[in-house]
Amino acid sequence: MRKGTRLTAAVATATAAALLATSCGSDSGGGGGGDGTVRASWGDPQNPLEPANTNEVQGGKVMDMIFRGLKRYNPETAAAEDALAESIETDDQQNFTITIKQGWTFSDGTEVTADSFVDAWNYGANIENNQINSYFFQFIDGYADVHPEDEGADPTADTMSGLEVVDDHTFTVRLTEPFSLWPDTLGYAAYSPLPRSFFDDHDAWLEKPVGNGPYMIDSYARSQSMTLVEYGDYSGDDTAQNDGVELRVYTDNNTAYTDLQAGNLDVIDDIPASQLNNADADLGDRYINQPAGIIQTVSFPLYDDAWSGEDMVKVRQGLSMAINREEITSKIFADTRTPATDFTSPVLEESGGYEPDLCGDICSYDPERAKEMIDEAGGLPGGTVTLTSNVDTGSHRQWMDAACNSINNALGDTGACTVNPVPTFADFRNQVTSDSMTGMFRSGWQMDYPLIQNFLQPLYYTDASSNDSGYSSEEFDDLVNRANSADDEDEAIDLFKQAQQVLVDDMPVIPLWYQNGTAGHSERVSDVRLNPFSVPVYTDITVS
Repeated sequence: MRKGTRLTAAVATATAAALLATSCGSDSGGGGGGDGTVRASWGDPQNPLEPANTNEVQGGKVMDMIFRGLKRYNPETAAAEDALAESIETDDQQNFTITIKQGWTFSDGTEVTADSFVDAWNYGANIENNQINSYFFQFIDGYADVHPEDEGADPTADTMSGLEVVDDHTFTVRLTEPFSLWPDTLGYAAYSPLPRSFFDDHDAWLEKPVGNGPYMIDSYARSQSMTLVEYGDYSGDDTAQNDGVELRVYTDNNTAYTDLQAGNLDVIDDIPASQLNNADADLGDRYINQPAGIIQTVSFPLYDDAWSGEDMVKVRQGLSMAINREEITSKIFADTRTPATDFTSPVLEESGGYEPDLCGDICSYDPERAKEMIDEAGGLPGGTVTLTSNVDTGSHRQWMDAACNSINNALGDTGACTVNPVPTFADFRNQVTSDSMTGMFRSGWQMDYPLIQNFLQPLYYTDASSNDSGYSSEEFDDLVNRANSADDEDEAIDLFKQAQQVLVDDMPVIPLWYQNGTAGHSERVSDVRLNPFSVPVYTDITVS
């Protein structure tokens, strides 16, 4: 069963608490930014903002704005490109020599050195620091010493033996086994460098995080807003084309959309479902609808005995077949979603990671067969099931109602499935990560990097940090391990595909649909676009 101290990677969506200014974040006077500041909708992050402890979208937005790592994912193609890395060299795919570019500084003026990376990675990996993304460092030799596998065990070392600083701008990394794709993972936020101030006064740093990216934090009022300003000494080539960004917290994206139409907000990156049919007419060429590396799923609490066991596999598969994905994506989401047929995303099609026919009948609407399977397995645990999600963003209430209605119609019982709405994203995630769920719950995923591995290992590998269902399969884990150590990329992808088939057979989660990125912007700004992760490329936005 997954616990808060044994963790892995990455992402979700959404928000919390009160709105900005007097009522709904609609004060046209804005916040602390100047005339060249972009006003964008946002949601409170679940955790304090530190790279190795941020694995959801809202916090991830800020990490991407204030940090740059060794790699950066191209905002058009998602390809991993060198950022601070001058070079990453290896002869055996296991031992790497990393040289970082000179001249980079943190926004407090201190230099980014090899120590900035090595110290940050050791901190992120150490179990005593309880970082939710610690699992990203599992491939580095010595991880088991700082993050022991046995529950309650203390680390036997303070640092990982596989990391060694050579000089101010060079360090070496020794992995536990060959991993040819490892360098492509280094654009993820967990691998960001950290300044000395993070370690010298951690509490003060958390109050106002310091990074090395194109923006720096000017002010942060939790549950209200964050103002970021351009970092004038930024060394990257993706410098900000505006004065800064004011991120405004909204607990209702319908309110954000209204503010956008009224000219009180410049960018919204989550068009509410109720407005999708109107967005094109409302916004014209200021409406954005494009594919993204996002999949929406529903998880089961496999740590609960009521949902475990062989019979429950049939129940879970039956529930999958009871959901009419085609109708929901068409009527509620105006075809900005596509019914899912595997556990990844169509954005991986070019790399060979996407399998459009993997799930087959299990992911197709068949109410008669769904009822048969659930009845054959003894019925729903306790006779009913709940579907839980936050309802402050993402139009989750609408699709949950539709999914439950679909299940109820299939089972011929109007009370078989009921919706359990949680007011805020932060509250919802706290319930999920504390293993408090007793029924189905939302578990969307936004890729950290464009590899099939990222859609599988962080979510379904035993004890992975985003393995919210508590799923554990020796067969799945073995296939993932073999894929990671494969010398040939094609062999690795094939093994990951075999691991996907294990998920179909076990159905720890229900794949629902692949999600497009939808956004809108005001006439005040231009050059607005979403990257393949469905996040605005804030640096490119210009203000008129």
